[in-house]
Amino acid sequence: MRMHTRKLLSQGAIIAVMLLIGLLFFMPYVWMLLNSFKPKAEIMAGKTFWPAKFIWDNYNTVFTKAPILSWFRSSMITATAGTVIILFTSTLTGFVFAKYEFKGKSVLFWLILATMMVPVQATMIPSFLLVLQIGLYDKLGALIVPGMVGGFGIYLCRQFIEDIPDSLCEAAAIDGASDLFVYRRVILPLIKPAISALAIFTFLERWNDYLGPLLYLEDPNRMTMPLALSYFNSQRQSDIGATMAAAALVMAPVTFVFLCFQKQFIKGIAITGLK
Repeated sequence: MRMHTRKLLSQGAIIAVMLLIGLLFFMPYVWMLLNSFKPKAEIMAGKTFWPAKFIWDNYNTVFTKAPILSWFRSSMITATAGTVIILFTSTLTGFVFAKYEFKGKSVLFWLILATMMVPVQATMIPSFLLVLQIGLYDKLGALIVPGMVGGFGIYLCRQFIEDIPDSLCEAAAIDGASDLFVYRRVILPLIKPAISALAIFTFLERWNDYLGPLLYLEDPNRMTMPLALSYFNSQRQSDIGATMAAAALVMAPVTFVFLCFQKQFIKGIAITGLK
């Protein structure tokens, strides 16, 4: 009985500590959201946590004084297109590396893994020159084309596909299935956990990308949300409430994606760690 009581107390203490830590991480987001509904004078006074009166003036300023819809559309296009392309290239390349034998396979795979070790700063200038030469500078394609293939996605998919028995692919081939049919009807349904995890990670990475738009985009109307937030803040430094409203709008899609797919997100972290 004492052991059971001690176990309950220890579990309760762990839960309480984790809730406190979670609350500390969550408070800045709540503070930003509440400040987006306060007038400037109330924010500057800093005496209240909860707004004395909820106002929509800050959001009205964002929608009327800035091309927020254009920024949102640019972010959605680049994040969605980049995610779809990464899923296709990663699953297809992972399938090839997992189920086919060819000369130089190991060397090529290690070279792909080596790209994960290269800092982004080391490839900034070559990437910029490449985008400039192919005529994608100041276009949304500059944020999609350079990232069409990712080493992490290929590695993750290859590890999952390797666990699929070769007998399934061989049985499909005996029945007359083509390689593309095996990939589409056999492989993809069996690696849905990996696809879900990779989709979430890639979408969040592309949505929160700041360096890419800063390098490749010049027109303010084509900016993505993270870069646009910095631009909006520099234009309206004195309007703290409007800046908070813009930041809340930047966070809204990411928060929605996380709330809808939190189980897959947590599972994705677990399975990528195991792999």
